[in-house]
Amino acid sequence: MSKKRRSGEGTLRLRKDGRWEGRVVVGYRDDGLPITKSVTAKEKETCLQKLEALKETCGAHSAGRLAPDMLFGDWISLWYTRFKKPSIRPTTQVNYENQIERHIRPDVGRIPLNRLTQNDLQQFYARQKAGGRQFRADRFGAGLSDQMIRACHALCRASLEKALTEGLIRVNPAVGCKLPPKKAREMQVLTREEMQRFMIQAKADGYFELFLLEFSTGLRRGEIAALQWNDLDLRTGELHISRQATTVGGKIQIYAPKTRSSIRTVRLPPAIIAVLAALKERTDSRWIFPSPVKENAPRHPAAIRKLLGRILERAGCKHIRFHDLRHTFATTALQNGMDVKTLSAMIGHISAETTLNIYTHITDDMQKNAADKIERGFGRNERGLREAEQTPAKPEKQPQRAKFEPYKGKYRKPGTGCVSEINDHLFEGRYSPTNAYGKRISKNVYAKTREECEEKLAELIAQMKAEIAEEKKRLKTGKAAS
Repeated sequence: MSKKRRSGEGTLRLRKDGRWEGRVVVGYRDDGLPITKSVTAKEKETCLQKLEALKETCGAHSAGRLAPDMLFGDWISLWYTRFKKPSIRPTTQVNYENQIERHIRPDVGRIPLNRLTQNDLQQFYARQKAGGRQFRADRFGAGLSDQMIRACHALCRASLEKALTEGLIRVNPAVGCKLPPKKAREMQVLTREEMQRFMIQAKADGYFELFLLEFSTGLRRGEIAALQWNDLDLRTGELHISRQATTVGGKIQIYAPKTRSSIRTVRLPPAIIAVLAALKERTDSRWIFPSPVKENAPRHPAAIRKLLGRILERAGCKHIRFHDLRHTFATTALQNGMDVKTLSAMIGHISAETTLNIYTHITDDMQKNAADKIERGFGRNERGLREAEQTPAKPEKQPQRAKFEPYKGKYRKPGTGCVSEINDHLFEGRYSPTNAYGKRISKNVYAKTREECEEKLAELIAQMKAEIAEEKKRLKTGKAAS
Protein backbone atom coordinates (compact mmCIF):
# COMPACT_ATOMS: atom_id res chain seq x y z
CA MET A 1 0.00 0.00 0.00
CA SER A 2 1.46 3.38 -1.04
CA LYS A 3 2.13 6.00 1.60
CA LYS A 4 -0.34 8.89 1.73
CA ARG A 5 1.16 12.20 0.68
CA ARG A 6 0.78 15.11 3.06
CA SER A 7 -1.17 18.26 2.41
CA GLY A 8 0.66 20.67 0.13
CA GLU A 9 2.73 18.00 -1.59
CA GLY A 10 0.24 17.42 -4.40
CA THR A 11 -1.16 14.08 -5.55
CA LEU A 12 0.56 11.36 -7.53
CA ARG A 13 -1.16 8.46 -9.28
CA LEU A 14 -0.58 5.81 -11.94
CA ARG A 15 -3.02 6.22 -14.83
CA LYS A 16 -4.64 3.39 -16.77
CA ASP A 17 -2.44 4.13 -19.82
CA GLY A 18 0.67 3.34 -17.71
CA ARG A 19 1.83 6.93 -17.26
CA TRP A 20 2.25 8.75 -13.93
CA GLU A 21 0.26 11.92 -13.28
CA GLY A 22 1.07 14.58 -10.68
CA ARG A 23 -1.52 17.20 -9.71
CA VAL A 24 -1.33 20.20 -7.39
CA VAL A 25 -3.69 22.99 -6.30
CA VAL A 26 -2.51 26.37 -7.57
CA GLY A 27 -5.47 28.53 -6.50
CA TYR A 28 -9.20 28.73 -5.80
CA ARG A 29 -12.23 30.05 -7.66
CA ASP A 30 -14.75 32.48 -6.21
CA ASP A 31 -17.06 29.62 -5.26
CA GLY A 32 -14.26 27.96 -3.23
CA LEU A 33 -13.49 25.12 -5.65
CA PRO A 34 -9.79 24.44 -6.25
CA ILE A 35 -7.86 25.26 -9.42
CA THR A 36 -5.40 22.49 -10.28
CA LYS A 37 -2.62 21.84 -12.76
CA SER A 38 -1.03 18.51 -13.65
CA VAL A 39 2.05 16.96 -15.21
CA THR A 40 2.64 13.48 -16.67
CA ALA A 41 5.64 11.23 -17.24
CA LYS A 42 6.44 7.60 -17.97
CA GLU A 43 8.58 7.18 -14.84
CA LYS A 44 7.52 7.94 -11.28
CA GLU A 45 10.72 9.79 -10.36
CA THR A 46 10.47 11.95 -13.48
CA CYS A 47 6.87 12.81 -12.64
CA LEU A 48 7.88 13.81 -9.11
CA GLN A 49 10.56 16.13 -10.48
CA LYS A 50 8.07 17.74 -12.87
CA LEU A 51 5.56 18.15 -10.03
CA GLU A 52 8.09 19.96 -7.85
CA ALA A 53 9.00 22.23 -10.75
CA LEU A 54 5.30 22.99 -11.34
CA LYS A 55 4.81 23.91 -7.68
CA GLU A 56 7.76 26.32 -7.80
CA THR A 57 6.67 27.86 -11.10
CA CYS A 58 3.02 28.36 -10.21
CA GLY A 59 3.48 29.26 -6.56
CA ALA A 60 1.02 26.57 -5.45
CA HIS A 61 -1.64 27.75 -3.02
CA SER A 62 -0.93 25.03 -0.52
CA ALA A 63 2.80 25.69 -0.65
CA GLY A 64 2.54 28.95 1.25
CA ARG A 65 0.36 31.65 -0.37
CA LEU A 66 -1.93 33.15 2.25
CA ALA A 67 -5.41 34.39 1.34
CA PRO A 68 -8.64 34.89 3.31
CA ASP A 69 -10.53 32.64 0.88
CA MET A 70 -8.11 29.70 1.06
CA LEU A 71 -9.63 26.47 2.28
CA PHE A 72 -9.53 25.87 6.03
CA GLY A 73 -7.92 22.46 5.42
CA ASP A 74 -5.06 24.09 3.53
CA TRP A 75 -4.68 26.75 6.21
CA ILE A 76 -4.54 24.33 9.16
CA SER A 77 -2.00 22.15 7.34
CA LEU A 78 0.12 25.20 6.52
CA TRP A 79 -0.19 26.50 10.10
CA TYR A 80 0.85 23.13 11.49
CA THR A 81 3.83 22.71 9.14
CA ARG A 82 5.13 26.27 9.39
CA PHE A 83 4.31 27.38 12.93
CA LYS A 84 3.59 24.35 15.12
CA LYS A 85 5.58 21.31 13.97
CA PRO A 86 9.09 22.71 14.58
CA SER A 87 8.38 23.20 18.31
CA ILE A 88 6.73 19.90 19.28
CA ARG A 89 8.02 16.38 19.92
CA PRO A 90 7.78 13.58 17.32
CA THR A 91 5.11 11.71 19.30
CA THR A 92 3.00 14.88 19.48
CA GLN A 93 3.54 15.42 15.75
CA VAL A 94 2.04 12.01 15.01
CA ASN A 95 -1.03 12.81 17.12
CA TYR A 96 -1.56 16.22 15.50
CA GLU A 97 -1.14 14.88 11.98
CA ASN A 98 -3.65 12.10 12.62
CA GLN A 99 -6.23 14.57 13.95
CA ILE A 100 -5.75 16.94 11.02
CA GLU A 101 -5.65 14.38 8.20
CA ARG A 102 -8.23 11.90 9.53
CA HIS A 103 -10.84 14.17 11.06
CA ILE A 104 -10.48 17.92 10.45
CA ARG A 105 -9.55 18.14 6.76
CA PRO A 106 -12.04 15.50 5.49
CA ASP A 107 -14.92 17.25 7.28
CA VAL A 108 -14.53 21.04 7.55
CA GLY A 109 -11.37 21.29 5.47
CA ARG A 110 -13.26 22.25 2.27
CA ILE A 111 -14.85 25.36 3.79
CA PRO A 112 -13.09 28.64 2.86
CA LEU A 113 -11.24 30.10 5.81
CA ASN A 114 -13.13 33.39 5.86
CA ARG A 115 -16.50 31.60 5.65
CA LEU A 116 -15.96 29.14 8.49
CA THR A 117 -18.49 29.76 11.26
CA GLN A 118 -18.96 28.63 14.82
CA ASN A 119 -21.95 26.56 13.69
CA ASP A 120 -19.75 24.73 11.16
CA LEU A 121 -17.35 23.74 13.91
CA GLN A 122 -20.16 22.84 16.30
CA GLN A 123 -21.72 20.52 13.74
CA PHE A 124 -18.29 19.04 12.98
CA TYR A 125 -17.81 18.11 16.66
CA ALA A 126 -21.31 16.60 16.75
CA ARG A 127 -20.66 14.46 13.66
CA GLN A 128 -17.35 13.24 15.05
CA LYS A 129 -18.99 12.43 18.38
CA ALA A 130 -21.69 10.41 16.61
CA GLY A 131 -19.58 8.46 14.11
CA GLY A 132 -16.06 9.76 13.66
CA ARG A 133 -14.08 6.75 14.82
CA GLN A 134 -12.18 5.08 11.97
CA PHE A 135 -10.50 2.22 13.83
CA ARG A 136 -11.72 -0.36 16.37
CA ALA A 137 -15.25 1.00 16.31
CA ASP A 138 -16.56 -2.45 17.24
CA ARG A 139 -14.67 -2.22 20.53
CA PHE A 140 -14.97 1.44 21.51
CA GLY A 141 -18.08 2.57 19.65
CA ALA A 142 -18.66 4.58 16.48
CA GLY A 143 -18.01 8.02 17.94
CA LEU A 144 -14.81 9.74 19.03
CA SER A 145 -14.14 10.15 22.72
CA ASP A 146 -14.71 13.46 24.50
CA GLN A 147 -10.95 13.80 24.89
CA MET A 148 -10.38 13.50 21.13
CA ILE A 149 -13.16 16.03 20.39
CA ARG A 150 -11.48 18.51 22.71
CA ALA A 151 -8.11 17.79 21.06
CA CYS A 152 -9.50 18.51 17.58
CA HIS A 153 -11.07 21.70 18.89
CA ALA A 154 -7.77 22.81 20.40
CA LEU A 155 -6.06 22.46 17.02
CA CYS A 156 -8.83 24.33 15.22
CA ARG A 157 -8.85 27.14 17.76
CA ALA A 158 -5.05 27.55 17.78
CA SER A 159 -4.83 27.63 13.98
CA LEU A 160 -7.71 30.10 13.71
CA GLU A 161 -6.13 32.30 16.36
CA LYS A 162 -3.02 32.49 14.19
CA ALA A 163 -5.17 33.31 11.16
CA LEU A 164 -6.67 36.14 13.19
CA THR A 165 -3.25 37.61 14.01
CA GLU A 166 -2.24 37.27 10.35
CA GLY A 167 -5.25 39.35 9.33
CA LEU A 168 -6.93 36.55 7.34
CA ILE A 169 -10.12 36.54 9.45
CA ARG A 170 -11.83 39.11 11.68
CA VAL A 171 -12.98 36.85 14.52
CA ASN A 172 -12.05 33.39 15.72
CA PRO A 173 -15.13 31.19 15.15
CA ALA A 174 -13.80 28.52 17.52
CA VAL A 175 -14.13 30.80 20.53
CA GLY A 176 -17.32 30.02 22.43
CA CYS A 177 -17.94 26.55 21.02
CA LYS A 178 -19.70 24.17 23.41
CA LEU A 179 -17.48 21.18 24.12
CA PRO A 180 -17.89 17.87 25.98
CA PRO A 181 -17.00 18.25 29.66
CA LYS A 182 -13.43 17.54 30.65
CA LYS A 183 -13.44 14.35 32.70
CA ALA A 184 -10.54 13.25 34.82
CA ARG A 185 -9.53 9.68 34.15
CA GLU A 186 -10.42 7.41 37.05
CA MET A 187 -7.39 6.65 39.17
CA GLN A 188 -6.85 3.04 40.17
CA VAL A 189 -4.34 1.79 42.71
CA LEU A 190 -3.37 -1.66 43.89
CA THR A 191 -4.19 -2.67 47.45
CA ARG A 192 -1.49 -3.98 49.78
CA GLU A 193 -2.58 -7.58 49.16
CA GLU A 194 -2.62 -7.04 45.39
CA MET A 195 0.87 -5.54 45.51
CA GLN A 196 2.14 -8.57 47.41
CA ARG A 197 0.64 -11.00 44.92
CA PHE A 198 1.88 -8.89 42.04
CA MET A 199 5.48 -8.87 43.27
CA ILE A 200 5.43 -12.63 43.98
CA GLN A 201 4.30 -13.23 40.41
CA ALA A 202 6.78 -10.68 39.02
CA LYS A 203 9.62 -12.52 40.77
CA ALA A 204 8.45 -15.85 39.36
CA ASP A 205 8.35 -14.34 35.86
CA GLY A 206 11.79 -12.76 36.20
CA TYR A 207 10.80 -9.08 36.32
CA PHE A 208 11.09 -8.47 40.05
CA GLU A 209 13.72 -5.71 39.81
CA LEU A 210 11.82 -3.66 37.22
CA PHE A 211 8.57 -3.49 39.16
CA LEU A 212 10.27 -3.19 42.56
CA LEU A 213 11.98 -0.03 41.27
CA GLU A 214 8.65 1.22 39.92
CA PHE A 215 6.84 0.71 43.24
CA SER A 216 9.75 2.48 44.99
CA THR A 217 10.02 5.55 42.75
CA GLY A 218 6.84 5.98 40.67
CA LEU A 219 8.80 6.54 37.44
CA ARG A 220 6.95 6.98 34.17
CA ARG A 221 7.08 4.03 31.78
CA GLY A 222 9.38 5.81 29.33
CA GLU A 223 11.68 6.93 32.14
CA ILE A 224 12.17 3.46 33.60
CA ALA A 225 12.77 1.99 30.12
CA ALA A 226 15.50 4.56 29.39
CA LEU A 227 17.54 4.05 32.58
CA GLN A 228 21.23 3.25 32.16
CA TRP A 229 23.70 1.98 34.72
CA ASN A 230 25.63 5.25 34.65
CA ASP A 231 22.45 6.94 35.93
CA LEU A 232 22.70 4.96 39.17
CA ASP A 233 25.31 5.53 41.88
CA LEU A 234 25.38 2.29 43.86
CA ARG A 235 27.50 3.91 46.57
CA THR A 236 25.20 6.83 47.40
CA GLY A 237 21.91 5.33 46.15
CA GLU A 238 21.22 8.29 43.84
CA LEU A 239 19.28 7.60 40.65
CA HIS A 240 19.37 10.35 38.00
CA ILE A 241 16.41 10.60 35.61
CA SER A 242 17.40 12.61 32.54
CA ARG A 243 15.87 10.82 29.55
CA GLN A 244 12.82 8.85 28.47
CA ALA A 245 12.09 6.27 25.78
CA THR A 246 9.21 6.84 23.38
CA THR A 247 7.92 4.97 20.35
CA VAL A 248 7.80 6.81 17.01
CA GLY A 249 6.76 4.80 13.96
CA GLY A 250 7.27 1.56 15.85
CA LYS A 251 10.90 2.40 16.70
CA ILE A 252 12.32 3.40 20.08
CA GLN A 253 13.58 6.98 20.32
CA ILE A 254 15.36 8.47 23.35
CA TYR A 255 14.54 12.08 24.24
CA ALA A 256 14.99 14.46 27.13
CA PRO A 257 11.89 14.82 29.35
CA LYS A 258 9.36 17.49 28.46
CA THR A 259 9.84 19.68 31.54
CA ARG A 260 12.78 20.66 33.73
CA SER A 261 11.06 19.21 36.79
CA SER A 262 11.10 15.78 35.13
CA ILE A 263 14.92 15.88 35.17
CA ARG A 264 15.52 14.92 38.77
CA THR A 265 17.49 12.79 41.22
CA VAL A 266 15.86 10.15 43.40
CA ARG A 267 17.55 8.56 46.40
CA LEU A 268 16.89 4.84 46.72
CA PRO A 269 16.85 2.89 50.00
CA PRO A 270 19.67 0.40 50.70
CA ALA A 271 17.44 -2.66 50.13
CA ILE A 272 16.62 -1.52 46.59
CA ILE A 273 20.27 -0.73 45.90
CA ALA A 274 21.27 -4.24 46.96
CA VAL A 275 18.75 -5.78 44.54
CA LEU A 276 19.93 -3.58 41.66
CA ALA A 277 23.59 -4.29 42.44
CA ALA A 278 22.88 -8.00 42.14
CA LEU A 279 21.08 -7.35 38.85
CA LYS A 280 24.08 -5.43 37.50
CA GLU A 281 26.33 -8.43 38.08
CA ARG A 282 24.05 -10.51 35.84
CA THR A 283 23.73 -7.84 33.10
CA ASP A 284 26.27 -7.05 30.39
CA SER A 285 24.34 -4.12 28.87
CA ARG A 286 24.56 -0.38 29.51
CA TRP A 287 20.77 -0.35 29.98
CA ILE A 288 19.42 -1.33 33.38
CA PHE A 289 16.53 -3.13 31.72
CA PRO A 290 17.82 -4.13 28.26
CA SER A 291 15.84 -5.58 25.40
CA PRO A 292 15.91 -9.40 25.39
CA VAL A 293 15.72 -9.52 21.58
CA LYS A 294 17.81 -6.56 20.38
CA GLU A 295 21.41 -5.96 21.34
CA ASN A 296 22.38 -2.63 22.93
CA ALA A 297 18.78 -1.41 23.13
CA PRO A 298 16.41 -0.71 26.04
CA ARG A 299 13.32 -2.77 26.65
CA HIS A 300 10.47 -1.55 24.44
CA PRO A 301 7.89 0.56 26.36
CA ALA A 302 5.09 -1.44 24.72
CA ALA A 303 6.72 -4.68 25.93
CA ILE A 304 6.71 -3.32 29.50
CA ARG A 305 2.99 -2.60 29.17
CA LYS A 306 2.36 -6.16 27.98
CA LEU A 307 4.42 -7.55 30.86
CA LEU A 308 2.28 -5.59 33.29
CA GLY A 309 -0.95 -6.97 31.83
CA ARG A 310 0.30 -10.54 31.95
CA ILE A 311 1.52 -10.31 35.56
CA LEU A 312 -1.71 -8.63 36.70
CA GLU A 313 -3.76 -11.40 35.14
CA ARG A 314 -1.64 -14.19 36.61
CA ALA A 315 -1.64 -12.55 40.06
CA GLY A 316 -5.41 -12.13 40.07
CA CYS A 317 -5.22 -8.33 40.29
CA LYS A 318 -7.54 -5.83 38.63
CA HIS A 319 -6.47 -4.52 35.25
CA ILE A 320 -4.72 -1.15 35.51
CA ARG A 321 -2.47 1.00 33.34
CA PHE A 322 1.26 1.31 33.95
CA HIS A 323 0.66 4.92 34.99
CA ASP A 324 -1.56 3.59 37.79
CA LEU A 325 1.54 2.00 39.32
CA ARG A 326 2.79 5.58 39.64
CA HIS A 327 -0.47 6.47 41.37
CA THR A 328 -0.04 3.44 43.63
CA PHE A 329 3.42 4.64 44.68
CA ALA A 330 2.24 8.20 45.32
CA THR A 331 -0.81 7.07 47.29
CA THR A 332 1.25 4.70 49.42
CA ALA A 333 3.89 7.39 50.05
CA LEU A 334 1.29 9.93 51.21
CA GLN A 335 -0.48 7.42 53.41
CA ASN A 336 2.85 6.57 55.06
CA GLY A 337 3.66 10.16 55.95
CA MET A 338 5.65 11.59 53.01
CA ASP A 339 4.98 15.29 52.63
CA VAL A 340 3.52 16.59 49.38
CA LYS A 341 6.51 18.79 48.49
CA THR A 342 8.95 15.86 48.69
CA LEU A 343 6.61 13.62 46.72
CA SER A 344 6.15 16.28 44.03
CA ALA A 345 9.93 16.54 43.51
CA MET A 346 10.35 12.77 43.55
CA ILE A 347 7.79 11.99 40.84
CA GLY A 348 8.71 14.99 38.68
CA HIS A 349 5.64 17.23 38.91
CA ILE A 350 5.97 20.89 37.95
CA SER A 351 4.81 22.01 41.39
CA ALA A 352 3.33 20.68 44.62
CA GLU A 353 0.01 22.19 43.51
CA THR A 354 -0.14 19.65 40.67
CA THR A 355 0.40 16.83 43.16
CA LEU A 356 -2.29 18.22 45.47
CA ASN A 357 -4.79 18.45 42.62
CA ILE A 358 -4.20 14.84 41.56
CA TYR A 359 -4.17 13.29 45.02
CA THR A 360 -6.62 15.58 46.78
CA HIS A 361 -8.69 12.62 48.03
CA ILE A 362 -5.62 11.22 49.80
CA THR A 363 -4.63 14.54 51.38
CA ASP A 364 -8.21 15.09 52.54
CA ASP A 365 -8.10 11.75 54.35
CA MET A 366 -4.74 12.69 55.85
CA GLN A 367 -6.16 15.95 57.20
CA LYS A 368 -9.13 14.14 58.69
CA ASN A 369 -6.88 11.59 60.39
CA ALA A 370 -4.68 14.38 61.72
CA ALA A 371 -7.71 16.16 63.17
CA ASP A 372 -8.85 12.94 64.83
CA LYS A 373 -5.43 12.46 66.38
CA ILE A 374 -5.42 16.02 67.70
CA GLU A 375 -8.85 15.52 69.24
CA ARG A 376 -7.77 12.26 70.88
CA GLY A 377 -4.45 13.69 72.08
CA PHE A 378 -5.79 16.95 73.47
CA GLY A 379 -9.14 16.18 75.06
CA ARG A 380 -11.63 18.89 75.88
CA ASN A 381 -11.00 18.33 79.62
CA GLU A 382 -8.04 17.30 81.73
CA ARG A 383 -9.62 13.98 82.67
CA GLY A 384 -9.86 12.97 79.05
CA LEU A 385 -6.27 14.00 78.53
CA ARG A 386 -5.06 12.02 81.59
CA GLU A 387 -6.98 8.95 80.49
CA ALA A 388 -5.49 9.20 77.02
CA GLU A 389 -1.98 9.42 78.52
CA GLN A 390 -2.52 6.50 80.91
CA THR A 391 -4.08 4.21 78.33
CA PRO A 392 -1.29 2.15 76.76
CA ALA A 393 -1.19 2.33 73.01
CA LYS A 394 -2.11 -0.90 71.26
CA PRO A 395 0.55 -2.12 68.89
CA GLU A 396 -0.54 -1.98 65.28
CA LYS A 397 -1.05 -5.30 63.63
CA GLN A 398 1.54 -6.06 60.99
CA PRO A 399 -0.04 -6.86 57.62
CA GLN A 400 0.07 -10.53 56.84
CA ARG A 401 1.90 -11.67 53.75
CA ALA A 402 -0.42 -12.80 50.99
CA LYS A 403 -0.64 -16.56 50.60
CA PHE A 404 -0.20 -16.86 46.89
CA GLU A 405 1.35 -19.42 44.62
CA PRO A 406 2.67 -17.78 41.43
CA TYR A 407 1.64 -19.06 38.04
CA LYS A 408 4.44 -20.87 36.25
CA GLY A 409 4.23 -20.83 32.49
CA LYS A 410 4.67 -23.85 30.30
CA TYR A 411 7.82 -22.47 28.70
CA ARG A 412 10.89 -20.96 30.35
CA LYS A 413 12.05 -17.45 29.60
CA PRO A 414 14.75 -17.04 26.96
CA GLY A 415 18.20 -16.96 28.52
CA THR A 416 17.32 -19.07 31.58
CA GLY A 417 18.34 -22.45 30.20
CA CYS A 418 16.28 -25.60 30.67
CA VAL A 419 15.93 -28.28 33.34
CA SER A 420 14.89 -31.85 32.56
CA GLU A 421 14.36 -34.90 34.75
CA ILE A 422 16.58 -37.80 33.63
CA ASN A 423 15.30 -40.29 36.20
CA ASP A 424 13.87 -40.41 39.71
CA HIS A 425 17.04 -39.16 41.36
CA LEU A 426 18.81 -37.09 38.69
CA PHE A 427 18.05 -33.72 37.03
CA GLU A 428 19.96 -32.11 34.20
CA GLY A 429 20.32 -28.35 33.57
CA ARG A 430 21.47 -27.06 30.18
CA TYR A 431 22.43 -23.60 28.95
CA SER A 432 23.17 -22.99 25.25
CA PRO A 433 24.19 -19.38 24.51
CA THR A 434 25.92 -17.90 21.47
CA ASN A 435 29.58 -17.19 22.19
CA ALA A 436 31.66 -14.18 21.17
CA TYR A 437 32.35 -15.76 17.76
CA GLY A 438 28.68 -16.28 16.95
CA LYS A 439 28.66 -20.05 17.55
CA ARG A 440 26.24 -21.92 19.77
CA ILE A 441 27.84 -23.62 22.78
CA SER A 442 26.28 -25.80 25.49
CA LYS A 443 27.15 -26.74 29.05
CA ASN A 444 25.31 -28.96 31.52
CA VAL A 445 24.96 -29.29 35.28
CA TYR A 446 23.46 -32.16 37.29
CA ALA A 447 21.79 -32.47 40.68
CA LYS A 448 19.62 -34.83 42.68
CA THR A 449 16.70 -32.37 43.08
CA ARG A 450 15.14 -29.79 40.77
CA GLU A 451 15.76 -26.98 43.25
CA GLU A 452 19.46 -27.81 43.52
CA CYS A 453 19.68 -28.09 39.72
CA GLU A 454 18.08 -24.64 39.30
CA GLU A 455 20.66 -23.13 41.67
CA LYS A 456 23.57 -24.74 39.84
CA LEU A 457 22.11 -23.69 36.49
CA ALA A 458 21.80 -20.05 37.63
CA GLU A 459 25.47 -20.07 38.67
CA LEU A 460 26.45 -21.62 35.33
CA ILE A 461 24.50 -19.00 33.37
CA ALA A 462 26.10 -16.13 35.31
CA GLN A 463 29.56 -17.60 34.78
CA MET A 464 29.08 -18.21 31.04
CA LYS A 465 27.62 -14.74 30.49
CA ALA A 466 30.62 -13.18 32.23
CA GLU A 467 33.05 -15.25 30.14
CA ILE A 468 31.28 -14.34 26.88
CA ALA A 469 31.21 -10.65 27.81
CA GLU A 470 34.92 -10.73 28.65
CA GLU A 471 35.73 -12.45 25.36
CA LYS A 472 33.67 -9.89 23.41
CA LYS A 473 35.51 -7.09 25.19
CA ARG A 474 38.87 -8.67 24.39
CA LEU A 475 37.98 -9.06 20.70
CA LYS A 476 36.74 -5.49 20.50
CA THR A 477 39.94 -4.18 22.11
CA GLY A 478 42.05 -6.28 19.72
CA LYS A 479 40.23 -4.91 16.65
CA ALA A 480 40.59 -1.33 17.87
CA ALA A 481 44.33 -1.84 18.41
CA SER A 482 44.84 -3.30 14.94
